[in-house]
Amino acid sequence: MGEASVLSHHPHPINMLPPTPAGLETLYNMCRKIYPDQANPLQVTALLKFWLGGPDPLDYISMYSNPGNPDENVPPHWHYISFGLSDLHGDGRVHDPSGPDGASGFGFELTFRLKREPGETSPPTWPATLMQSLAKYVFQSGNSLCSSDHVSWHCALDNSESRIQHMLMTTDPQLNTTETPFGTVNFVQIVGICTDELKATQQWNGSGILDILRRSPAAGGPWLITDMTRSDSIFELDPCTHEEVERGFELDGSNLSGVSGRCSWSEHDYFAEKTCKTSRSRLGSFHDAFLGNNIYQLIILIFRGRVKHGRHFTFKSALEETAVTLVAHSVTGTLVNPESPYVSQGSWLQVLITDDLSQDMGVTFQALASPEALSLPKTFSWPERKLSITIVADKV
Repeated sequence: MGEASVLSHHPHPINMLPPTPAGLETLYNMCRKIYPDQANPLQVTALLKFWLGGPDPLDYISMYSNPGNPDENVPPHWHYISFGLSDLHGDGRVHDPSGPDGASGFGFELTFRLKREPGETSPPTWPATLMQSLAKYVFQSGNSLCSSDHVSWHCALDNSESRIQHMLMTTDPQLNTTETPFGTVNFVQIVGICTDELKATQQWNGSGILDILRRSPAAGGPWLITDMTRSDSIFELDPCTHEEVERGFELDGSNLSGVSGRCSWSEHDYFAEKTCKTSRSRLGSFHDAFLGNNIYQLIILIFRGRVKHGRHFTFKSALEETAVTLVAHSVTGTLVNPESPYVSQGSWLQVLITDDLSQDMGVTFQALASPEALSLPKTFSWPERKLSITIVADKV
């Protein structure tokens, strides 16, 4: 718990409390229906509210003790609920007012369910820090979090030696969509996952991996409760899961539509360079270790999981406003066409990948199957298409 937060029940005597904002009161009432015997739960509270210049976007994070349900393989756990991503006040101090028919603020709050350890009498507060970090990302980027989204974290969620180092998002099993005076609020639950489970999510999709996690009591069970002591991934718990993910990948393709990393492209004049148009995409040093260290897996994902299924894939530079989008021929609303297969709009380049080019690239990129024998940087060229792609090492 950071210096900007404090753990409390009520900061003042009941008769001195100011009126609870209408949006917050609606959410509190919903929580009371689920936890009628915990009307005054422990809370992590931002000392200086975000709308007063404080660093933490979430005004409060309530922490409830949930007894679970042994008959349904739901163990006792701590249930964390955020307040602040939705519009609590309705007066424009944090979110633009949207009215009761729209989304309240960002339209959601975060929740987290942490398995309760034997003998544990009070909830750990590190999940509140994690939730504040995710909330900061949402406020800074403007991107909402939805069920099946994944977040690459690359360290234990509680800063321990745990294998639970990444997150999937799902719908909270107890908290339904709620109408407040300031709009609709959904509840998005954080689910801790292992690195192998993150890779499978990126290869296939989040909903498929969530279904597998629900089937396994050891990996989360029906309520997807995070166990930071879990030592086995879903693939170690059931080796047949590899085949299930591969089948899903072949049938559904991949929902991963882009990655962020080091990426650039350039165009060369035909008369000066004797080549009409060349784009160079540097696919190294990705923020996501899965992509940076396993470029062949990324190439497979792009062509088998995206282009083959008529989808697009974007490399976005993490260092500058540059992007390269590979576009299947069946994608509509694009800038490219067979007569103009390479089209740029500012620093954004679109590259049309036809079926025959996809096949050619698939054969050419087989060299990436043995990365230990590959000398980088490595340029792959298709002269007849006036296209080249250069792959560089992680450290450039």
